[in-house]
Amino acid sequence: MVKVLCLETATTNCSVAVGVNGTVATLVEENTPNYSHGEQLHVFITKALKKAGLSLSELDAIAVSKGPGSYTGLRIGVAAAKGLCFTLDIPLIAVPTLASMAHQLTVEPGELIIPLLDARRMEVYSEVYNAQFEAIRETRAEIIDENAFLEFRSAKQLHLIGSGAEKCREVLKGEKITYYPRVVPSAREMVALAQTNYEKNEFENVAYFEPFYLKDFILQGKKS
Repeated sequence: MVKVLCLETATTNCSVAVGVNGTVATLVEENTPNYSHGEQLHVFITKALKKAGLSLSELDAIAVSKGPGSYTGLRIGVAAAKGLCFTLDIPLIAVPTLASMAHQLTVEPGELIIPLLDARRMEVYSEVYNAQFEAIRETRAEIIDENAFLEFRSAKQLHLIGSGAEKCREVLKGEKITYYPRVVPSAREMVALAQTNYEKNEFENVAYFEPFYLKDFILQGKKS
């Protein structure tokens, strides 16, 4: 059995899951606006392992949400994951935050999923996925206006999910757009993705791995 501990701290949701052969064994999470990760993460790890009936020494890998997201939140998660990997001498797996968010929604062929994380003002981190969860546009930091995602408006339906969806609702027009602003990244969806990486031996260098912060807004602002 492959046992992977998954840590999600990219947003306000402090989330820990234990995956066994790609299936969620336990999930412990709390979404609070004040970022409780520093106080809660290790408590949640202990709870999740206890509920799964496992000890740290039985883990085969640690998976961490790599971003984009909160600078502080990502650093807390990555620091914890690295510490566990060094101590246990097991591999580190990085799961893109927006990819795991996209897996919270199932859509019809021809429809698109656009996970968005609120950054500041009218700025978001976003990516675009098709119904098969294939990324058809890379992760970007972008400023939302009435022309956002214009090249994808011919899709059967656009599904905008995450904390950045609400600011899109304020400016985007069209009947073929649905919004899911309450979706937050969770370790639950990381489990299957981490299992795939494990089976492919796609691991990170524990010493040199850094989160994906994606700080592009100043540069974009100069261009606009």
